[in-house]
Amino acid sequence: MTDHSLSRFLAADSGDIDPVETAEWRDAFLSLVAAHGPARARFILDQLAVLARGPHIGWSPELVTPYVNTIAVDQQPAFPGDLALEEKLASLMRWNALAMVARANMAYGELGGHIASYASAADLFEVGFNHFFRARAAGHGGDLVFFQPHSAPGVYARAYLEGRLDEQDLAHYRQEITGPRRGARGLSSYPHPYLMPDFWQFPTGSMGIGPISSIYHARFMHYLTHRGLLDCAGRKVWGVFGDGEMDEPESMSALTLASRERLDNLVWVVNCNLQRLDGPVRGNGRIIDELEKLFHGAGWNVIKLVWGSDWDGLFARDQAGALVRAFASTVDGQMQTFAAKDGRFNRDNFFGQNEELARLAQGMTDEQIDRLKRGGHDLVKIHAAYAAAAAHVGAPTVILAHTKKGYGMGTAGQGKMTTHSQKKLDDAALIEFRNRFNLPISDDQARGLEFFRPAADSPEMQYLHERRARLGGYVPRRRSDAAPVPVPALASYAAFATAAGGKEMSTTMAFVRMLGNLLKDPQLGPRIVPIVADEARTFGMANLFKQVGIYSSVGQRYEPEDIGSVLSYREALDGQILEEGISEAGAVASWTAAATSYSVHGFPMLPFYIYYSMFGFQRVGDLIWAAADQRARGFLLGATSGRTTLAGEGLQHQDGSSHAVAATVPNCRAYDPAFAGEMAVIVARGMLEMLQEQRDVFYYVTLMNENYPQPDLPAGVEEDVVSGCYRFASHPGAQRVTLLGSGAILTEVLKAAGELAAGGIGCDVFSVTSWSELARDGQALERQALAGEAPRVPFVSRQLAASAGPVIAASDYVRAVPESIRAFVPAGRRYLTLGTDGFGRSDTRAALREFFGVDAASIVRAARSALGAG
Repeated sequence: MTDHSLSRFLAADSGDIDPVETAEWRDAFLSLVAAHGPARARFILDQLAVLARGPHIGWSPELVTPYVNTIAVDQQPAFPGDLALEEKLASLMRWNALAMVARANMAYGELGGHIASYASAADLFEVGFNHFFRARAAGHGGDLVFFQPHSAPGVYARAYLEGRLDEQDLAHYRQEITGPRRGARGLSSYPHPYLMPDFWQFPTGSMGIGPISSIYHARFMHYLTHRGLLDCAGRKVWGVFGDGEMDEPESMSALTLASRERLDNLVWVVNCNLQRLDGPVRGNGRIIDELEKLFHGAGWNVIKLVWGSDWDGLFARDQAGALVRAFASTVDGQMQTFAAKDGRFNRDNFFGQNEELARLAQGMTDEQIDRLKRGGHDLVKIHAAYAAAAAHVGAPTVILAHTKKGYGMGTAGQGKMTTHSQKKLDDAALIEFRNRFNLPISDDQARGLEFFRPAADSPEMQYLHERRARLGGYVPRRRSDAAPVPVPALASYAAFATAAGGKEMSTTMAFVRMLGNLLKDPQLGPRIVPIVADEARTFGMANLFKQVGIYSSVGQRYEPEDIGSVLSYREALDGQILEEGISEAGAVASWTAAATSYSVHGFPMLPFYIYYSMFGFQRVGDLIWAAADQRARGFLLGATSGRTTLAGEGLQHQDGSSHAVAATVPNCRAYDPAFAGEMAVIVARGMLEMLQEQRDVFYYVTLMNENYPQPDLPAGVEEDVVSGCYRFASHPGAQRVTLLGSGAILTEVLKAAGELAAGGIGCDVFSVTSWSELARDGQALERQALAGEAPRVPFVSRQLAASAGPVIAASDYVRAVPESIRAFVPAGRRYLTLGTDGFGRSDTRAALREFFGVDAASIVRAARSALGAG
């Protein structure tokens, strides 16, 4: 900045008791900058700040800078593209996006869609597409790009111009069922990899999920590099998010992790159009100021992109700093009004505030005032901000880009309170939009909402393809062409579990031992990512500290207190464990980054995230749902699971519902094994499915902290264990009853079976490893029969057909879990379920099981009652 540009920010202080001395200090500082440059000026300011923070002064610098661009005009690099062509292309994409949404709602009013969000973000996207967003190609692993979800129509519009989508595809926006019936590709509402598996890479449709996910993906790239598995140098993670979205806890929860880890491969672009769904984000304040404070305080590099190039001349003429003072007192609610009104209104109500501002507007027409761009709509300014962000070293960068919601929609939608839900435009508004962006379409084409794509040999189309060719190809694009990873034989790592010989252990203990063995496998071991929130010692994983270390981007700069211990804490640059602190959201985001590495990086990893089961699906279900959308592959281990195994912890810690929630996630296979051998078989099958067969599934396996004798796995039951149940024991008797149990409650079922047998009642005991897999099998066969296919008998029905009498089912979860298979119990047999509905309590396991009615005595009473009723 020049001396003049600096001085205009130094507004006079009405409380100044010695203006002459103040002026001398100002002049001295400006002379320092002129003589020795910004670096010396920053050093002196840092030294003075140390003094000023002393206890007798109590000063700290204001974290908010003036409401102007961070990058001064004389610091802007030359724009490397064809500005005119890029503006034409951006206008075409705006039109096709608008036409797509409006056509869908003209035909089917209930489909919805959004125009205004993309209208505000279009230029932010286009600069990225044309100059920064690299695709995965030979010699470059590709950038990761998280797209603002309500702007999906604009991304489709670009893919249409690129030839990746055709006109019929655009005509079936939000018609994912009817589209394929008509030979078109139905386009999903938001970025959904599950629905468009070769197009979208990251699901961002749930606000806040994209921001936290982008941070942990950026950190995971450092993890891969530091462990020597995959060189991610030179690759960036770009995220375009909304200013209203920043209110989501997940958006803000990992900011300090990003700065602490020095994630300079991460760039956020916050689209500050100042509006949420219903109105202004901070009507009585300024969201850009608020975010600047927050990101500065969290240690991010902050770039403010506020005003477009048209403002440069105004700032140059404004020697008195009138603009800066006016902006300082203009809240977002008023700024939104300025966006919604025309040039005359802005002349009267902004530039008319005082004589200094009025003089600046002299010589400008109302139309010129109306066309003054905010920074997020100026390709030159955006490029300068992106270039600075990409070059920044040592910290993540956030670009706070000032835009107008509904930009270019004129009186129909620009800056309106209702603009977020604007889905239709009348003929006059369509013509106005056409004229605003100088689109090469006729009035009839505009009124008819016709899509427009220039000829293949036009300068616009040639430029479009050339820019993407330079950046390695088209984005977004999802790939899943990773090589399979060999899985070791079960006996090589889990013989102790399948042939346990009655040894007492918990299934958590068995899992940790098995994980330690898998980590030693020369091929699979390096691909495993053990993840914990902050409970490694609780789960008995401390032995892994020495074995593989805890990942730290700076190694270990201290001597741990327990360095003399066999199980001492060890952090290392090439550490393998990701210990995320007390943040289940962070741990799941980290798990997702590892679980999708096969697609994002073409390099399969296998994450095992172990946590208190109560703090899994219940706490971060939205993140798990997003991972499912992203086709994650990995293991979630719900430890200390069930409502009665974590005895003394009480209501907030005892899980009775995670299996009910897990059953709702279509590609999650949920298991509640009672024994170590069962757990080993399930993990083995999961690894085979995910790493060798490359199926897009993930496993949820619950583990207990209760020690009890572990039997040998019966011969030949492996397939039944994976399918959901197998006959574990049988007792003779004239009267017959069938007992089903899972997880920790199977031991109570076995006690009950012994008591019943002692009383002359015969019984068959089935170990249910997965209620949800049994239910899904039955439901799938029902659907096939309803569709006219030959009826088949569900797996659980076939299993139970070999038994007799009423069926009693018990688990450590709410009754809805065992109730899920009621429809598939053989006809004519009573089915009675026992579960742990209600809130948890603190007490002993025995007392809890008696209280909830899932102990052996309760199971015996239920069996006798069912037999009496029968």
